[in-house]
Amino acid sequence: MLKIMLFGVRDEEIPIIKAWSTRNEVQVDYTELNLTPETIQMAKGYDGVTISQVADLDVSLYPTLASYGIKQIAQRSAGFEMHDLTSATENGLIISNVPSYSPESIAEYAVTAALNLVRKTDLIREKVAEQDFRWMPAIRARVVKEMTVAIIGVGRIGSRVANIYRGFGANVVAYDIAPREEFESLVAYQESAEAAISQADIVTIHMPATDVNYHQFSLDLFKQFKSGAILVNTARGPIVHTEDLFQALEEGYIAGAALDVYEGEAPYVPVDWRGRDITDPVYQQLVKHPQIIYTPHTAYYTDTAVQNLIDIPLDATLSVIQTGDTDVRVN
Repeated sequence: MLKIMLFGVRDEEIPIIKAWSTRNEVQVDYTELNLTPETIQMAKGYDGVTISQVADLDVSLYPTLASYGIKQIAQRSAGFEMHDLTSATENGLIISNVPSYSPESIAEYAVTAALNLVRKTDLIREKVAEQDFRWMPAIRARVVKEMTVAIIGVGRIGSRVANIYRGFGANVVAYDIAPREEFESLVAYQESAEAAISQADIVTIHMPATDVNYHQFSLDLFKQFKSGAILVNTARGPIVHTEDLFQALEEGYIAGAALDVYEGEAPYVPVDWRGRDITDPVYQQLVKHPQIIYTPHTAYYTDTAVQNLIDIPLDATLSVIQTGDTDVRVN
C-alpha cells in the first residue's frame, strides 16, 4: 500500500485526512511537528510528503528527501515562497501548492475587514463597553457606494472582491501586472499601482509575494494614498513594510489598516502564545495598534478551505506518485 506522511497537522484536520485515506485506499500518517532537519527521518519509508509550514525550509531537506526516494513535497497553502525551488528541482523534487482552496473565503473576509474599518465597529464597541451610547463624529461612517476601491492584484481572489464591491455600488479600479480581459467588466484597470491607489478610499491587496513587490507598500507609496483612505492586506506580509505603515498612520497619510498577515508571523501563527512575551517589537506594536485591525492569518479559515487544503495536496501527492507529475506543481 502507498504511504504518505503529513507534517504540521492540526487536530481538526485529522477526520479529513482519515476520510481521504479511506476513500483512496492509501495509508496516510501524520504529525503535528513541522518538517525540519530534526524530524525529516519521520519521512523515511514513505512515498510522498505534504507540509503546511510558513517558515523557510532548510535546503538540506531536499537532498535528504530525494535519498529516501520521495519525488515531491505538497505545500498545503497557496504561497510557496518558503521553498527554494531551484534546490528542489536540482534534487528532482516537484513542489506543488493549492492555488485555489477557497477564494470566496478570503474575498469575503477582506471586504468584512474593510467594512469594520469604514463603519468603525471597534471604536463603537469600545464606547458601548464604557456605556457611552452617544452619536458623535468619531463613530460616523461613510457609505461604500460613494467610495472608490483599488484592488491591487486581480486574480481568483481579487476578482471576487471586485464583484462584492460592485454589489455595493462602489467604483472599482485596479492594477495588475498582467491584466486579464475577462475581468474588465468588473474593474477599471489603471496603468500603475500608484494611479489606482491615489484615487481610492479603500486599497485592498490580492497578489502573491515576489522579489519585485517586497515592501512595495512603503512610506513613499503611503504618501500617495488619498486622504482618509484605508489599507487591507489579506495577501502576504512581506508586501507591506510594517514600520513604514506605523509611520504613515501616525503622520496621517492613511486613516487605518486591516492586516491578516505579517512578514514575521512564522514563530507566532498559529501558536497559543498566552502567558509568553512577544519578542518581536514590530509584531508587539502591530497587535496592539489602535488604528490597525490585526488577525492571525485567518482570512482563509472556513470549513471549505480547511477541507480543500487537505484534499488537494493529497491528490497532488498521489498524482506525482502514480504519474510522475501534478497539474498544481510550481517548479
